[in-house]
Amino acid sequence: MRAAPPFDLRRAAVRLSRVRRGRAWRIGAVAVAALLGGWVGLALGGQVTTPVGPADVRFTVSPSWTGETVLDVAPLGRLEFDTHAAPLRFEAAIAEIRLSAAEEMFENPEAIDRMAASIGTELRDGVVRLFAQAAGAAVLGAVLAALLVFRDWRRSLWSGLTALLTFAAAGGLAAWTFNPSAIAEPRYSGLLAGAPQVVGSAEDVVNRFSEYREQLAGLVGNVSQLYEATSTLPVYEDDGSTIRVLHVSDIHLNPAAWSVIRSLQEQFRVDLIVDSGDLTDRGSAAEDVFADDIARLDVPYVWVRGNHDSMGTQRAVEAQPNAVVLDDEVEEVGGIVFYGAGDPRFTPDKARDNPGADEVAALGAEQAEGLADAGTEVDVAILHDPVQARAFLGEVPLVLSGHGHSRYAELDATGTRSIVQGSTGGAGLRGLDRGDDRPTPYEASVLYFDAETKRLQAWDDVTLGGIGLTSAQIERHIEPDPQRDITPASPSPTTPAPTSPGRSSAPPPSADAAE
Repeated sequence: MRAAPPFDLRRAAVRLSRVRRGRAWRIGAVAVAALLGGWVGLALGGQVTTPVGPADVRFTVSPSWTGETVLDVAPLGRLEFDTHAAPLRFEAAIAEIRLSAAEEMFENPEAIDRMAASIGTELRDGVVRLFAQAAGAAVLGAVLAALLVFRDWRRSLWSGLTALLTFAAAGGLAAWTFNPSAIAEPRYSGLLAGAPQVVGSAEDVVNRFSEYREQLAGLVGNVSQLYEATSTLPVYEDDGSTIRVLHVSDIHLNPAAWSVIRSLQEQFRVDLIVDSGDLTDRGSAAEDVFADDIARLDVPYVWVRGNHDSMGTQRAVEAQPNAVVLDDEVEEVGGIVFYGAGDPRFTPDKARDNPGADEVAALGAEQAEGLADAGTEVDVAILHDPVQARAFLGEVPLVLSGHGHSRYAELDATGTRSIVQGSTGGAGLRGLDRGDDRPTPYEASVLYFDAETKRLQAWDDVTLGGIGLTSAQIERHIEPDPQRDITPASPSPTTPAPTSPGRSSAPPPSADAAE
């Protein structure tokens, strides 16, 4: 066998030199210099400050793997919108509030409506300036980077042209995929106290703002009011057109949950609270005193029994003056007709012969059939376990449940919306023993119903965490067709409900959640 020839360093250098002189190499090097130099230029020069309503707003554009628009309302928090699909991130931050203009809005609420006539032009001018300056910064960065690497003006100009075309293509894609309706479904991160004022009221989004520029005007108005009078933040006006319901579940004996619930009740001015079960952990007599905090809430508290709640727990809840316990019953509370039924299991009692999933589903089907035979018009059904709740698809417009400690929402083919709540108690104190670096979050939802039709119009998913549970993430969802028809379901109750496009779904509850 012949030995391999020794490595010739000089010959390798000659080959590398030939490759570097090749056309593909030169084009690739110019493109890399354009992208890197353009990115640096965009990071340094892709921002402008422009007047929008009563504020001076700083607009920034930067490269991003996912296209989004961010409104920074520091120190209160930030709003994020999925507005486009291009790899560009737009950010707007309040640089300064002009007090005279802000005071005019306080003295004359109609100033927000007048501002809608000019805000579109102001925003358009600011965006045009932003793109012009960002394009110039990207080109300059690409030219300087190529000049530094190649020391050749011709390659530098080609690099600048490549950066310009790339930025123009990304901007064109952002404009082509831009979705104005995304303004109606913001994601909020920040202090809980500022959340309702920043995201705005659902009735404003659904009923008042018919055009995108008006939505922007209201959003800017909310932010301006926050900066002008933080100590006296305005809250939702109780105009009688919307019923606000706080949906909680799976508190599991965590006393911190009551602070969360009271804070949400006050900040969002909810009219009533719905609890879809598992108030306690073992359902013991010693835990009955935990239900006394319900009486400290100033609104009706609608409750159904979970699989961790005993009949003793149910009696402790019934003893609270503002509690409404539903166990295969229908009752109108706060203008909404509810049906509710308790979980047939009591899993803390290991000696008890608890029904399995099929039996729970069969019971749900029997209860749904009884409700249909009674001919009672129900707006919302409340069941603890989604397995039991599935039978009500096609029977009621909205079904609320919990049990799995993981929140998700589905729109069934029958027209029924299902909202499965996470754990408002962070899965209880026992969750601290799991050794998980990422403990179960505190979750709840604020539901907005039309006071006349009793149909769900929108809902805010609230996720709490951080020191003192003061930080919040809030995601707004708009019901696309609140008045849709509800048609009876054809599949059996044990058939999983179909997942609607664009909504996340969770896997079936784990055995651990049911224990």
